[in-house]
Amino acid sequence: MKKTHFIAIGGAVMHQLALALRRQGHTISGSDDEINDPAKSNLAAAGLLPEKEGWFPEKITDDLDAVVLGMHARIDNPELIAAQAKGIPIYSFPEYVYEVSKEKKRVVVAGSHGKTSITSMIMHVLRQENIDFDYLVGARLDGFADSVRLSDAPLIILEGDEYPASAIERKPKIFFYHPHISVLSGIAWDHINVFPTYDNYCSQFIQYLNGMQDGSELYFNAEDKEVCRITDEAAVHLKAVPYHTHPFHYEDVTAVLQTEQGPVPVSIFGRHNLLNLSAALAVCRSLGVSDERFYEAIRSFKGAARRLEKIAEHKGLTVFRDFAHAPSKLKATLDAVKEAMPLRRVIACFELHTFSSLNEAFLREYAHSMDAADKAIVFFSHHALQLKGLPTLHTDLVHSYFERNDLEVIDDKDRLQQRVASLLQESGEDTCLLLMSSGTFDGIQWQF
Repeated sequence: MKKTHFIAIGGAVMHQLALALRRQGHTISGSDDEINDPAKSNLAAAGLLPEKEGWFPEKITDDLDAVVLGMHARIDNPELIAAQAKGIPIYSFPEYVYEVSKEKKRVVVAGSHGKTSITSMIMHVLRQENIDFDYLVGARLDGFADSVRLSDAPLIILEGDEYPASAIERKPKIFFYHPHISVLSGIAWDHINVFPTYDNYCSQFIQYLNGMQDGSELYFNAEDKEVCRITDEAAVHLKAVPYHTHPFHYEDVTAVLQTEQGPVPVSIFGRHNLLNLSAALAVCRSLGVSDERFYEAIRSFKGAARRLEKIAEHKGLTVFRDFAHAPSKLKATLDAVKEAMPLRRVIACFELHTFSSLNEAFLREYAHSMDAADKAIVFFSHHALQLKGLPTLHTDLVHSYFERNDLEVIDDKDRLQQRVASLLQESGEDTCLLLMSSGTFDGIQWQF
């Protein structure tokens, strides 16, 4: 068993990896300059919460076997400098995950969108089939206590990420997993702070495919032109198989799969989610799950947290929370709700929260992304701009980039709550409210 120290242990995945190693019997320590829930509570329950927030180079002792460096830690982090001086092996979390899964069969779900949903579907079906596997997924999933599991299982399912691995390893996380099976779900420019041009962003996926071992399996979204272009260019050495949106129809607001085994009602809805389902089906087939067993298992899949997650329903009002933050995700979510609930009035409330979305150079990508909503509101927080070191934005400027005349832009959370409450009161029954953000709307505690 190893002794491992985590620099930036409070990260969403970092703390889950620390907990997974602790369950294996490893000795774990860690530091961070800010730790919030759920990481704070999870670490405290396991006895891993640092006594004080901050960086303490004295924690880097000679008996450490490894240091895991989180993306949140900067290049001048005093603990990192101490570890480098002592010659202690330093890993980003994807490098470390690969080190402990070298002997496993590795499945990686990559792409700009749909990664969490596809990974979650695969995990759900494998669990239903009693197949032993490890995993790393970026969201809470019903039936799984943690988002990282490491054991002696022969298989691991990994949600890939194109963001850089750490401050000292700037390559995308997906480069380090070396999959035997991969999914490429879609390409839409993101992370403008790291990939300043669209071509630069796309090149990361070309390099990823080029780096896969000859003969590895790739399941790619045949409905995404950019994915097809990149696959044609970089996947000639792979067993590349396309997938399409699964045939389906709606009965009331329930999506029903059309299969050779007959109709299969599912809890998820929206064309983008039925496209994700096809990717999960392809991977599960490769792992030995029959179509019949897949369809039986997927009936009980409720979705991942914050992925079109229903959080309230009463008196004709349905409220969904969704992680949508990139333009393509925003449009797909709104289109899905309007298709599934054509008679309902849809009020869409979207928060600009990521570095890309709060950057004026990227805002033009949002043009017409909210057109499907009956009423559209965009919110941003000046506090979030300050935290990210970005210049202030003006509501008129944000309004212009969405290219929708009746769009409302609000930059105060109290006014946002009041406006949403007013719209719901005006709307009456048969209304759907969509709260879309990778953040928290500046800490709003919504009550419905």
